[in-house]
Amino acid sequence: MPLVLFSGREIFDKRSFPCYSAVVYLRYRTDRPEVFDTVIIGENIHVLARVVSTAIRERDSKIIQDLAKAQAEAGADYIDLNVGPMRKDPEENIQWLVSTVQEVIDLPLSIDTMNPVAMESGLKTCQKRPLLNSASGKTDSKEQMLPLARKYNCDVVISVMTDKGMPPDVDSKIESIMDTVAYANELGIPNEDIWVDPIILPVSTAGEGQRFAVACLEFIKILEDVLPGVKSTVGLSNLSNGVPSELRPLLNRTYLVMLDSNKLYSAIADPLDEELMSLTKGEMPEIGELVYKSMEGQDIDFSVLSQRELEYVKTAKVLMGETLYSDAWLES
Repeated sequence: MPLVLFSGREIFDKRSFPCYSAVVYLRYRTDRPEVFDTVIIGENIHVLARVVSTAIRERDSKIIQDLAKAQAEAGADYIDLNVGPMRKDPEENIQWLVSTVQEVIDLPLSIDTMNPVAMESGLKTCQKRPLLNSASGKTDSKEQMLPLARKYNCDVVISVMTDKGMPPDVDSKIESIMDTVAYANELGIPNEDIWVDPIILPVSTAGEGQRFAVACLEFIKILEDVLPGVKSTVGLSNLSNGVPSELRPLLNRTYLVMLDSNKLYSAIADPLDEELMSLTKGEMPEIGELVYKSMEGQDIDFSVLSQRELEYVKTAKVLMGETLYSDAWLES
C-alpha cells in the first residue's frame, strides 16, 4: 500500500484517504489540562460479573438499577451495557436490560456486544442517542455493525482490529483505522460520530503490554490530526487485567492522566473509583503535574514527595516503559 509521512517516515498515501488532514510529527503537549473533561462510560454492568449475569437471567431489576444509579450519581456520562456475545435470547435479554436501566437514569447508553442481533435490538430500545460499542476493521464487523450505526444514527466505537488481528505498532494502527473510517464515511457515517479505540492490552504481559501502552499514548496524541472530527476512547481497565486487585486502580488512574494529557476524549472506566473521578475533575492537580513531568523525562526529587505522589511517579515510569513491570514495581 502507498504511504504517508509520520515522524519523517512515509506510511500511506493521503490521497487514498480523503479523511486525512495533515503530516504529523510526534511532540509533547505544552497546554496541560487542569480539568480533564474526559467522558466517562461507566463499565460496571458487565455480563462477566456473576451478579450481573445472574440478575439478567433471573430478571432481578434491583441489582441492575442499583448499579446504574450508583454510576450515574458518581458522575458517569454514559452507562455501558456489556453483554458479550449474548447467544441465548439476545433480543429479549437486551431489551429487558436497556428498559430496566432507562427506568431509573436519564443518561445515554453504550450497547456493548459482539452479537449484531442483540446490538440492533438494543439500539432500537434506547430512548437517548446511544453509542454502538463496537465495530472494527474486521470484514464481518464492517458489514454487520457499521450499517447499524448508520441505520440508527448513533455514535459508534471503531477499534483498530482487522482480519489480520491486532496492529502491532502506531503506524499500523493508524493505517488500519484510516481504512475503516474511510469505509464508514462511504456508508454515510461522519467522522464526528466515530469514537476510535486503539485497544489497550494488559501491562503485565512481559514487556509486550508496556510497549502497547506507550503505543496507545502516541496513537491518541496524533489521532485528531490525522482524522479530524473523530473522538478517542479506551477500555481503561484492560490495562490492569491480571494485576493484583489492590494495584489495579493505581495503574488505571495513572494511565488515564497520561492519556488525557494527549487529549483523550473518553474512557470506559469505573466511575465508582472516587480517586479516579477526582482526577478527572482536576481535584488532584499536583498528581497530574508529577505524571506529566514523568512523561517528559523531567527530573523529580523523590525525597520531597509524599508516599502517594511517589506511587504515581513510579507507576508512570512503568507505563512509559522506563521500568520493567512486575507486581512489586512500587517497592523498587
